[in-house]
Amino acid sequence: MHTKIRPKEILRQRNRRLKRLTFAIVLAGLISVGYWWVLNRGCVSTDDAFVMGHLIPLKAQTEGIVVEILTENTRHVQKGDVLVKLDGVHAQIALQQAEAELGEVVRNLLSLTAKVETLKQRIIAKEAALNLVRHDLDRFTAAARDGAVSDQQVQNTRDKLRELEAVIRESQAEKISMEAQISGTTIDNHPAIEKAKSRVRAAFLNFQRRNIVAPVSGYVAKRKVQLGDNLKPGAPLLAIVPLNDLWIDANFLETQVADIRPGQTADIRVDAYGDKLIYHGIVQGISPGTGSTFALLPTDNATGNFIHVAERVQVRIGLDPKELEDNPLQPGLSTLTRINTRETGRPLLSSSVDLVGDAYKTGVYQHELDGVEQRIRRIIVSNKG
Repeated sequence: MHTKIRPKEILRQRNRRLKRLTFAIVLAGLISVGYWWVLNRGCVSTDDAFVMGHLIPLKAQTEGIVVEILTENTRHVQKGDVLVKLDGVHAQIALQQAEAELGEVVRNLLSLTAKVETLKQRIIAKEAALNLVRHDLDRFTAAARDGAVSDQQVQNTRDKLRELEAVIRESQAEKISMEAQISGTTIDNHPAIEKAKSRVRAAFLNFQRRNIVAPVSGYVAKRKVQLGDNLKPGAPLLAIVPLNDLWIDANFLETQVADIRPGQTADIRVDAYGDKLIYHGIVQGISPGTGSTFALLPTDNATGNFIHVAERVQVRIGLDPKELEDNPLQPGLSTLTRINTRETGRPLLSSSVDLVGDAYKTGVYQHELDGVEQRIRRIIVSNKG
């Protein structure tokens, strides 16, 4: 026996199923919207945010020809590693010249001291001769009254007296001048010696810097130096990027920054990893001006064709070092950054940027002058005779 099909009943059943499906879809949409609203309520986000880091330029510090390159782009280097070697010929010649000048100054000062002693003895001898002539003049003057000595002899003796007095005055003036050059000093602390020492130190420093070292640990990038380059001081060689010290520069619209405070937490999705990886950060500080304020050509709004454009304010967000170690990033990567503005944070103008990392201080140049003082001492001693 066949069951009679009723079209109206089928239509009603279909409509009921469609209503249930529509209701389920609408309900799911409302739940999704509600979840998104709850999740993002009190948050601000921007995709105008990028990973930033220290790009530390390495430049030539002295003149020379590149004879060896000990690194390459993408290579990791340790602080203090020698990266580039120069021939150092010019620096060596300058050092030898400075050392020779120091020896010459030492000998000149010793000669000056000897001249002072010679002048002292000469003055003593001239004063003795002067006393003798003065005594003769007294005798000749008395004898001339009796006609025992001619007036010419008296005059000659008087002229000789004046000549000796002039010689003594000249010698005394010369002695005073020479003593002024060495008075109150020794070979070790004379101004001319100190000046010559400084030249030796500067030349020694340039000679030491023929080996160019890494000021920090990091990865090499932007290598420009080539073998055989004739470098001058300040010539760019390469850059070092320490990937353990990165942060986010997020540029928020001015309408978004009212509730942003240092100390608030942030979630960062990096385009390179997509949604499968979320980095966590903390707001470290807010720029004291908008991007256009610090532009090379600041905007001039005092014109008749002004168009209002929403400005952007840069917010610096520090990243978790452990997360960076597990999943390294590179400066320049794009991100989607969201800050939780429901958190209280710290005062608006405060900053928690850490200045104790390797990018802010290095000790690789502290021992560049080691050994130079012993070198100077040997030069002084050897030229004293």
